[in-house]
Amino acid sequence: MNSDQLEGKWKQIRGEFKQKYGRLTDDDVTYSEGKFDEMLGKLQEKTGQSKEELKHEIDKW
Repeated sequence: MNSDQLEGKWKQIRGEFKQKYGRLTDDDVTYSEGKFDEMLGKLQEKTGQSKEELKHEIDKW
């Protein structure tokens, strides 16, 4: 999965969450997106894998 595909999937999920939980704001969603990036960074540091490798592994789940 490339970064464009990942971004597209994230936008779909974000839209679904906002529809399901109308009280969510863009700030809430942006915070979650930032936490995902933070998690990827920590995984990258611990495993030595690239972000692309980690994203690919997550996509397989």
